[in-house]
Amino acid sequence: MSEQLHLAPPPIWQSLEAVESSARACRDCQLCQSRSNVVFSAGNAKAKLMIIAEAPGRNEDEAGVPFVGRAGKLFDKILEAGRIDREKEIYLCNVVKCRPPNNRPPAKTEIQACRKYLEAQLELVRPALILVAGATAVEAILDVKDPISRIRGTWFDCQFGAKVMPVFHPTYLLRNDSKEIGSPKWLMWQDIQEVRKQLDLLN
Repeated sequence: MSEQLHLAPPPIWQSLEAVESSARACRDCQLCQSRSNVVFSAGNAKAKLMIIAEAPGRNEDEAGVPFVGRAGKLFDKILEAGRIDREKEIYLCNVVKCRPPNNRPPAKTEIQACRKYLEAQLELVRPALILVAGATAVEAILDVKDPISRIRGTWFDCQFGAKVMPVFHPTYLLRNDSKEIGSPKWLMWQDIQEVRKQLDLLN
């Protein structure tokens, strides 16, 4: 799709519950036609760490929860290894809240249509740290197109007042199974240790 969406100014939501209610009724882009569930968030809305991925996959669309299935199980193992509690220490969401067909990357018009919900989540959760998983999420939050292999593990300042680190998406790690020094999984382990360190400093 090359045409731009012309949306009304987003409303000022007073709570995450109100944002989620609007998202569940949303029909601002074509993804509403094929979704089973709107995948809004999971975890603790008062967490200091937010993790933003690009879009729900098939398992997430079926369950209505982010980071489930094989990638979700690997993600849980990574968090456990880094001593990070998924339920208490993280707020999880995606750049877009509905699954793109065949798990393709979301289109720019779809990201634009869903942006108001993500910005409301950022405004209401107010995380101190943000991990952006995958190229689409990195570009949406940091407005950069550098390969994640080049910028992962680096903290950036963003307009939302948080420190932001790009990291590999769990689905990428599933395709790159080596744990050798310098491999994506090994680098992810370094990144999660750094996140744990920053959370401890905040606490």
